Amino acid sequence: MSYASVITARATSRSRLATAVLVAGVAALTALAAQWYVPMWPVPVTGQTLVVLLGGAALGWKAGAAAQLLYLVAGSLGLPVFSEWSGGVDVLFGPAATTSGYLLAFPVAAALVGRLAEARHDRRFWTMAGAFLVGSGVIYAGGVVGLRLVLGIDFAEAVRVGVLPFLVGDAIKAAIAGVLLPGAWRLAGD
Repeated sequence: MSYASVITARATSRSRLATAVLVAGVAALTALAAQWYVPMWPVPVTGQTLVVLLGGAALGWKAGAAAQLLYLVAGSLGLPVFSEWSGGVDVLFGPAATTSGYLLAFPVAAALVGRLAEARHDRRFWTMAGAFLVGSGVIYAGGVVGLRLVLGIDFAEAVRVGVLPFLVGDAIKAAIAGVLLPGAWRLAGD
């Protein structure tokens, strides 16, 4: 069997056209996952991080980051891709942009998880779950910085309202990723 660095390279030809379609598809899935949300203050619980990090693992670091950059550009141009079908540059940079730090961290997190997948961390449950948790940490870091800037709160408060409520859900998402990616590789015969 030939070596494929990420699962999408194994499943399909990775021509420029195929990669562009996959990038657009992951960006669209991120937008759909943003609509699965539970309203909370200061940021909602959404399904986005599952798509961001799985997309990074499935596409690799470059295409994974590109998918999230496309998502952010689409949203900043006003397309209703952010939670509650919102869009516009104010969601990212406005005075009430409490989700901005998380959103702006998406490309970095997708790239990091994509790079770890390229290094074969997506082949086993524990390494994939660990990669997912590292990617989640990047998103949390962006979120904490964003909350501190937008709300003017201290670090401890930003962690209390912007990280702690999401830990259980993200641990579940990490377990899902730990099953899905290694399972996909097993189905692909690798």
